[in-house]
Amino acid sequence: MIKQPLNYLFFCSVALWTALGCSPKVTDQTTAVESTSPEPVKEAGPCATWFETGHQDEAETEHVLYRDLIRKEEYEQAYPHWQKVFHWAPMADGQRTIQYDDGIAIFDHFYQSAATSAEKKQYLDSIMYLYDRLGQCEPKAQVEARKAFDYYYKYRAMTDDYTIYKLFKQAIDKYGLKTDYYVLNPFTALILQMYVEKNIDMAEAQKYGKLVKDILAEGLSTCKDEKACEPWKIIESYAPVRLEEFEGVEGFYDCNYYMDKYYQEYLDNPQDCDVIRTVLARFRWGGCDAEDPKVKELLGALQEYCIVTTETGPLRQGFDALQNGKYREAIDQFLDFVKNSDDPEKKAKYLLVVAKIYYGNLRNFPQARKYALDAAALKDDWGEPYMLIGKLYASSGPLCGPGRGFDSQRVVWAAIDKFEYAKRIDPSVAKEANQLINEYTQYMPTNGDLHMMNMHEGDRYTVPCWINEVTRIRGVKG
Repeated sequence: MIKQPLNYLFFCSVALWTALGCSPKVTDQTTAVESTSPEPVKEAGPCATWFETGHQDEAETEHVLYRDLIRKEEYEQAYPHWQKVFHWAPMADGQRTIQYDDGIAIFDHFYQSAATSAEKKQYLDSIMYLYDRLGQCEPKAQVEARKAFDYYYKYRAMTDDYTIYKLFKQAIDKYGLKTDYYVLNPFTALILQMYVEKNIDMAEAQKYGKLVKDILAEGLSTCKDEKACEPWKIIESYAPVRLEEFEGVEGFYDCNYYMDKYYQEYLDNPQDCDVIRTVLARFRWGGCDAEDPKVKELLGALQEYCIVTTETGPLRQGFDALQNGKYREAIDQFLDFVKNSDDPEKKAKYLLVVAKIYYGNLRNFPQARKYALDAAALKDDWGEPYMLIGKLYASSGPLCGPGRGFDSQRVVWAAIDKFEYAKRIDPSVAKEANQLINEYTQYMPTNGDLHMMNMHEGDRYTVPCWINEVTRIRGVKG
């Protein structure tokens, strides 16, 4: 197939709206001859239907022909039939946008098959042109959102991520709580990326992070049945989890956020010192008032159950900083203690504390793994650091994929490896390890999914993303 003429022909046909004049020129005739040619087809507007063309029967026939060819994935053969009916009646019978959607699919096929970047750009321009025209006829199509989605997943090499972010933002600003569900996951990922890359400030990240949650809540509360609610539930397993990464940014979330999210964890474990310290630190990190009754309650529990009997020095200062939500100061103090200590067991213990701060408070998974491994290296047959790494991996589904599906499920293999290793070297963690293995096994890919991907149980597989570890392929019945 020679794609350049196809693209040229399309732009000649869409000239029906812009009068580009693509017809070939002929030499002027000196003798006037009465024309016997038929009346030319009237150029249609972007919202025209075949009822307005004077060629309804032919338009419907061309529509049926190209649709049949598309079903067979014979896009090159479908193109001229689509082009003809689209020239006459872009909106078909006026009740659906199918001819716009099919045109976009045809040019996407040409784009994917194009040999050069210049050809790809031409086909992409055609796709975006169709989206623009569709937006004139069907506001509910949310073309800004569809453009951004396609750029993010299909045409990312053709623009920069900040431009895609701005397209998504334009869609959300325009459609508000009625924004289509498919916007939320990629937009959430881009909010995080744009903030880290300093393309947006905290105020903008806060604004759109909240809008993502509000749109999700609206979708979940208004979807009518299981089929309609399913995509919103998929988003629920991804977007809020990704937005939790902003918990590592001081001042991003306020006191109410941390109280609403973590106070129940304390109520469920009122004498667990790790929980008490963690929840209290989060309240302080969120700027909660020291006179707040919940803060006072946690301080009382801390005094009753978790008194740290250490002399003045890095450990004392580290715990004080941690309890006051000063995570980076706490890390510096604990690492200072480790640097100057000659006791391998204590060094290991406080390296693991640092790992837990990076995991639970600063949401920095690579650093959490680093310090967990440093801790494990100082103490033989100690399963706790590997349990933490397993939890890091198990929590990475939304970070390494969309929250569901294979890209998110494969992290479970690496997580279970760590739980199994931890209980093998340290029987004291076996009970918790077995519980987590049983819990996460159900989230592995199904045997049917593995078969569809031509993957075989027991084969070696490298889990990508930040994990980057070799594991074994495993499946569950389903």
